[in-house]
Amino acid sequence: MPKPVSNFRCTECGWTTPKWAGRCGECQQWGTVVDVAEKAASSRAVKPALVSGAGVARPITHVETAAVEHWPSGIDEFDRVLGGGIVPGAVILLSGEPGVGKSTLLLEVASKAAAAKSRVLYVSGEESVSQVRLRAERTGALQPELYLAAETDLATILGQIDAVAPDLVIIDSVQTISSSLSDGLAGQPSQVREVASTLIRVAKDRDLPILLVGHVTKDGTIAGPRLLEHIVDVVCQFEGDRHTALRFVRALKNRFGPTDEVGCFEMTGDGIAEVPDPSGLFLSRGNNAVSGTCVTVALEGRRALPVEVQALVLPTTAPNPRRVTNGVDSSRVAMLLAVLEKRVGIKVSDQDVYVSTVGGVRLTEPASDLAIALAIASAAREKPIAHTVAAFGEISLAGEIRPVTAAKQRAAEGARLGFRTRIDASSGSLTAAVARALTTSVTHREAELDAAF
Repeated sequence: MPKPVSNFRCTECGWTTPKWAGRCGECQQWGTVVDVAEKAASSRAVKPALVSGAGVARPITHVETAAVEHWPSGIDEFDRVLGGGIVPGAVILLSGEPGVGKSTLLLEVASKAAAAKSRVLYVSGEESVSQVRLRAERTGALQPELYLAAETDLATILGQIDAVAPDLVIIDSVQTISSSLSDGLAGQPSQVREVASTLIRVAKDRDLPILLVGHVTKDGTIAGPRLLEHIVDVVCQFEGDRHTALRFVRALKNRFGPTDEVGCFEMTGDGIAEVPDPSGLFLSRGNNAVSGTCVTVALEGRRALPVEVQALVLPTTAPNPRRVTNGVDSSRVAMLLAVLEKRVGIKVSDQDVYVSTVGGVRLTEPASDLAIALAIASAAREKPIAHTVAAFGEISLAGEIRPVTAAKQRAAEGARLGFRTRIDASSGSLTAAVARALTTSVTHREAELDAAF
């Protein structure tokens, strides 16, 4: 028999090397190359196993289907992202940056489930039981059917599941749990793989839904092996700026529902609250028309949200004018400035330009190009745009306005909120859109003056 060969393998991508390396030469991940003993491949062929009864492969048309029932968590925005609720036996992974509110959201889910006469086991590997109790008391999440445990050993957690017999298990977090069957410290790829595989097997055998909290790296990816995202049923990402109260939950993977839904939440002093209609969060409250503002209708998942873009243009004597952006892509703004100067004739190369969004939201889709360009044109010409104007469209380098996806849904949401004038791809070129937007503002202001006097 050949002797085992000492080799080093990357736990992320499987790259092998005869010597240890701190960084994988294939996937460029740090700390994933470990020493493994590989046995030489045996020359004996694998014998086929005897398959009989229900294990025999059948035509797909003869396979019976079972309806998947969603169990409402009590939080409508969270259920929207999950596709209607929690599926029995599903393993859900919720990731997010530190301090964004992952534990607060799941403690609220546990409280709602316990209030519905379901027994919930909340396992914390980062906080003590008394600390979780204080947070639950502050957020009003005290329920008699909510059981708390502070454990980091996988065997002890499985014993707690046997003793409590819960209907829902929440583990915060999977990177803090370790198993005695795997070497290494908690959080290492081998430990995370072993812990996740065991919990998934328990969830499938008992039809027990399990919610896992996952840490993220400095790049924003989920810490641990990539296998963790593959073996779970649902992967959700909790996003939000710690300087603002708004939070978003997105589904990156969902075996039981769509992945284009977004849940909106707001962090308050009493915990986390749902925002079923976030239409007014990204609009300013000023009644007077001010130059440099324009409203666009952004698409977050299947939800259309009106977002106000603000721009400020100031003359400068510096050799290199400043370009400051907040909530929008700086390279996209630089391109729009070049198109405005070349195609429309609005010269801003010798002026400072500041572009920002209201409410801390970030616009990443090209549909916001037209609103950004109109806000900059309004600030440069010192002509305000009416409050009833909403613009959305992608701008090309030739100065054309291209159509965007879900245009009817954007227009319907804008009309529902009172934006009677719509500027989009049907308006023609960017030059015509700028002229129409600035002309509409003057007419709107004159109508306000006539109504006032």
